[in-house]
Order: sequence, then C-alpha cells, then structure tokens
Amino acid sequence: MTPVKDKDALSRLQDLLADDLAATNRAIVERMHSPVALIPQLAAHIVAAGGKRIRPLLTLAAARLCGYEGRRHVALAACVEFIHTATLLHDDVVDESGMRRGQASANALWGNNASVLVGDFLFARAFQLMTEDGSLEVLRILSAASATISEGEVLQLVTQNDLSTTEAQYLEVIEGKTAALFAAATRIGAVVAGRPAREAEALDAYGRNLGIAFQLVDDALDYAAEQAALGKVVGDDFREGKITLPVLVAFHAGDAAEREFWRRTLEGREQAEADLGRAQGLIARHDGIGETIRRAERYGAAALSALEGFPEGEFRRAMAEVVEFCINRGR
Repeated sequence: MTPVKDKDALSRLQDLLADDLAATNRAIVERMHSPVALIPQLAAHIVAAGGKRIRPLLTLAAARLCGYEGRRHVALAACVEFIHTATLLHDDVVDESGMRRGQASANALWGNNASVLVGDFLFARAFQLMTEDGSLEVLRILSAASATISEGEVLQLVTQNDLSTTEAQYLEVIEGKTAALFAAATRIGAVVAGRPAREAEALDAYGRNLGIAFQLVDDALDYAAEQAALGKVVGDDFREGKITLPVLVAFHAGDAAEREFWRRTLEGREQAEADLGRAQGLIARHDGIGETIRRAERYGAAALSALEGFPEGEFRRAMAEVVEFCINRGR
C-alpha cells in the first residue's frame, strides 16, 4: 500500500465532510444535554476531548459514497459516536485506566460509579437516535453491534491473563469489541441511501476489516509507541494482563525461560518495574510488532478490496486513505 501521511488522510476526509461533520458535532452536543449537570459535564469531557471521530466520519462518508443527499446520516453518525463513547467509559472502569486520549480519564476524575452511569446514559441516547430514525434495519444493525461489542469485551475479560488463548480467540475479541462498530457504522450508510444488499455487504466488509486492522495496530502500539503519541500510558495492556497478538507471537516463539516470564507477569500478575522493558525486548526479538502490523496490512488490503465495486471519486479515495491512516500509525 502506498504510504499516506496520517494527518493528510483524515484531514481530507474531514474537509470533504465539513458540513456533515459540523452538523454531527452539533447533534452530539445537543443530545448530551441533561438537567442532571454531571451528565453533560462528564460526557463532554470524553466526547469533546479531541478524538478523531473516525467511526462517525465513516458513517457520513459511506452515505455520501452511496450518493445519499439527505440528513439522516448526521443523527446516525452521532448515534455511532455515542455508542463508541459509552464503551470507552465502561472500558476505562473495567481496565482501571487513568488516562484517555492523553488526559485524565473520566473515572479518574469523577469515579467509577459516575462513569458507568453516564455510559449508560449515552447508550440510551444512542437508542433514542436509532428509534427516531424510524428504520427497523438501522435499529437491527446498530443494536446488534452494541450487543456484539459487549460480548467482545466480556470475552476479553475471560481470556485476560490466560496464555492458552488462541489467535482465533484473540481475533474474535477484536472483531467483537472494535470491528463490529466499524462495520455497522459503514453499513448503515448504504441503508439510509437505499442501496442494494450487495453494497451494504461490501461496506460492512470494508468497515469490519478496517476495524480489525485498526485494533491490531493499537495492540502493537501499546508495546512500541511513546506515551505522548499514543494518548495513553504505554504498557497498559501488559499491566492489565491482556493477551494480544504481539504477546502471542513472542510467547510461542520464545524459549522456556521466556515463556516462564510471560506466565509470571501476565498469568501470575507478578510484575516488577523492569518487566515492561523486558516484555518490549522479547516482543522486538521475535518481531511481534512487525508480525502484528503485517497482519493489519492484510486486513487493510481486504478493506480496500471491498471498495472496488463503488465508483471512483473523492469519497472512495478518502475512504481508502483512512485505511492507510490506520496502518501508518504502526509504522
């Protein structure tokens, strides 16, 4: 794949969708309103914290790619962002994360109870937006994605600290917790445009493969990136005992002493200050990051292939560049 500068890739899509994105942001702010002051305060902290808005951007782009000229996609893009934000609030509580997007997480500032309850509020707002849209197909797609996300998070909890986790189980986790919402976000673009099922399936495949690639790169970055670039504390996955592909590659390629290190630190949760550095060294020795990025590139290629049935144009080019953006974060 031809390298594309990350900022340029997202900026071009944002520029193409400037009016739609501005309307989506207005809808987000409006729907965060509540007479209970803590709700908009906490929700705004994470929603307005500077996230890239990749998922709602994909909803907007997919609808325009399909020739849609109405306004339904704006509210549904806001819905997608609320689902994503709700999962972030819940995830940070489960993971006991202290940072999110380079700043203190909501649970660190307001506590776990408030974060969980405001996450529930955002899920409820998302379902209000779905029902207001009036399409049973849209409701089916987004509600199914919401359930799948929860299943993916629970499966991750079950496989955490378990080095017998297979690569297939790991992929099932990321397909659930990340790729499902990417797929739903793009698929509904074809639905609101009234396009045939084959186009909806193609956009589903684009989003699903993009989501897997995105998460693979994220998991690689947790062992490779500097904290300032990643927007979270490097090594969070290691400290939490998450079983990700870089770890699986290093564990299965390692000798007996190396495997015992992984069992002690991830399964036994016995970690010393120097252990993260050693984990990074072992992953580097066995090319765990390189192998993870190569897997991401294959899923990225599948996402690009899914766009081939759509006409050439600025939206198709911009959506292809988003694939490059997701992969390039790991290079």
